[in-house]
Amino acid sequence: MINIAIVGYGNIGKAVEEAIEAAKDMALCGVVMRTQSLNKPQVNVPVVDDITKLSTKPDVAILCTPSRTIAEVAEVCLAHGINTIDSYDIHTGIWELRERLGIAAKKAGSRAIVSVGFDPGGDSVVRALFEVFAPQGQTFTNFGPGMSMGHTVAVKAIEGVKNALSITIPLGTGVHRRLVYVEPQAGYDFGDIAAKIKADPYFVNDETHVYHENNIDSLIDVGHGVNLVRKGVSGRAHNQQFEFGMRINNPALTAQVMVASARASMKQPPGAYTMIEIPIIDMLDGSKEEIIRRLV
Repeated sequence: MINIAIVGYGNIGKAVEEAIEAAKDMALCGVVMRTQSLNKPQVNVPVVDDITKLSTKPDVAILCTPSRTIAEVAEVCLAHGINTIDSYDIHTGIWELRERLGIAAKKAGSRAIVSVGFDPGGDSVVRALFEVFAPQGQTFTNFGPGMSMGHTVAVKAIEGVKNALSITIPLGTGVHRRLVYVEPQAGYDFGDIAAKIKADPYFVNDETHVYHENNIDSLIDVGHGVNLVRKGVSGRAHNQQFEFGMRINNPALTAQVMVASARASMKQPPGAYTMIEIPIIDMLDGSKEEIIRRLV
């Protein structure tokens, strides 16, 4: 059995717990939360504020914390010989995170798989496969419509925001509109908050609309989706076109891919990886022979 610790227990953390429970080769050995709140997980394992306090040392820590905290949290786990899986979603910083965690992982003989989940993650693998099919061409990734967890977390981290929700609306050819609903804390100016949101790296490159909302919970639907399209050239043959689409529960899919990557982390040499560097077969439970006979 692979012993797993969940670090952070929001929407993704809860979904990771469910995915571990459904996996035959894994066991949850603890939950790590920086603050012990009234929302303490109802789990039959230790809930601690430091991963080193767990009585059973995890083989893998699945990090369900905001992207901007991932590097520091992962380095602590890796230094203790614990593999890490994260869902870091700031695309422009993925290579730097991989390189940083690679140093810590190799030093301790552990493994990190970075930017795992819906996108980056599963969609990254599809984009790579599309380029295998047609090396020349263009790929358009169209998200939504639906709730973006990364963008929502980024808004909630802005000073003066009591609660928030970010919805992604696809406009086509990889262009998106962001609809952001904000419940400000008392004493904070909504206009200042809106300006900070539009200047944040998560939003600065998209058309962003910010709305004042007094009841965020009434708007929440964690459904999301993606449509990937590539038009390109195979050899000398033009007009090759491929399309991939999903309509999903965002936390559930992200968690499932993270749990599969935790399995794969046990089969890699020490170091840091992205999903496109991991053999797909290593993410699946079962013998290599059975998997190949079933899927090839």
